[in-house]
Amino acid sequence: MSQSSPKPYRIEFSDEMLRDLGERLSRTRWPEVPPQKPWATGTSIAYMRDLVDYWRDRFDWRAQETLLNRFQQFKAPVGGIDLHFIRVQGEGPNPMPLLLSHGWPGSIVEFRKIIPMLTDPKRFGGDDSDAFTVVAPSLPGYTLSFTPGQPRFGCVEIAEVFASLMTDVLGYSRFAAQGGDWGGQITSRLGYAFADRLIGIHVTLLVRREEPAPEEKIFIDELNHYLKEETGYQWIQGTKPTTLSFGLTDSPVGLAAWIVEKFQSWTQNRGAIEDAVSRDDLLSNIMLYWATGAIGSSFWPYYDRHHSPGLIPDGERITVPTGYAAFPKEILHPPRSLAERVYGNIQRWTKMEKGGHFGALEQPELLAREIREFFRPLR
Repeated sequence: MSQSSPKPYRIEFSDEMLRDLGERLSRTRWPEVPPQKPWATGTSIAYMRDLVDYWRDRFDWRAQETLLNRFQQFKAPVGGIDLHFIRVQGEGPNPMPLLLSHGWPGSIVEFRKIIPMLTDPKRFGGDDSDAFTVVAPSLPGYTLSFTPGQPRFGCVEIAEVFASLMTDVLGYSRFAAQGGDWGGQITSRLGYAFADRLIGIHVTLLVRREEPAPEEKIFIDELNHYLKEETGYQWIQGTKPTTLSFGLTDSPVGLAAWIVEKFQSWTQNRGAIEDAVSRDDLLSNIMLYWATGAIGSSFWPYYDRHHSPGLIPDGERITVPTGYAAFPKEILHPPRSLAERVYGNIQRWTKMEKGGHFGALEQPELLAREIREFFRPLR
């Protein structure tokens, strides 16, 4: 590690914050139930009433806090902020350094199950030669990497911060990277801008260019449906995020409803989020946003995308070894022909058996196996 060594960190939210949260949940002013079917116009009010009852009366944050604190956590000054990250040493002869990046509205909670599978594969029936040393930061501006008044970061800047963390702070001359959602965009940017440091990249959501050929019609139909029905949040978060942040910062139920709707839409479930993600994991993720007051700053990558150039310049391609895992309920599924316009060295393209947008949380065993198999020839 560098001379500016990271300082150990533990999650310890105050009793006062928890009391205030309980009072706010008890004073919820509920909207009218619309005549449409639940979830058709947004978050189901009946579902939220049940979730809030559980959150207020039975959810044990202290137990969840203890589970998260089982991981070694640190904060380090990088890019002008105090960057939070988990670091777990691999249990193998030569563990490969692996940077895991989450997205929105996610957090390190997504990695709680998959980290042990990656750092100690032998314990899960694998081979210790496949072990990784995992570094999993909270994105700058997100939850535990947020302090009021700090600089804002788009994906280009986040990639720079993460490259500095891995090389300048932790001392890895070369490392692997994996991510989904914004984490996939950040990972892709790392593969482009820091190719000399990257062993390879693995993503579950691809950077794309909007120049599809006729044979790519299936993707176009999927994209058009997504643009019509699922991108309202992006336009708000990408144009006037501060206006939205007032309500979500002041109301825990408002914040939860905004996040819950994405877990309902983006996970592979049979009508209930809990088919894919446990209620405790869902609420733990929401708690990190609530307790840190970071929801407004977490919108910044959307705003930046609307007001900045793309991640990969036109005419340029990512040349580091690339793997892609396509979960069936992921938001979009670009065909390989379209992906190859951005990714010039795709070495693995896998259609996953099951799972959705939050792959590490929904199907940690499948994703861990996929990551191990992709990076094994690159060791």
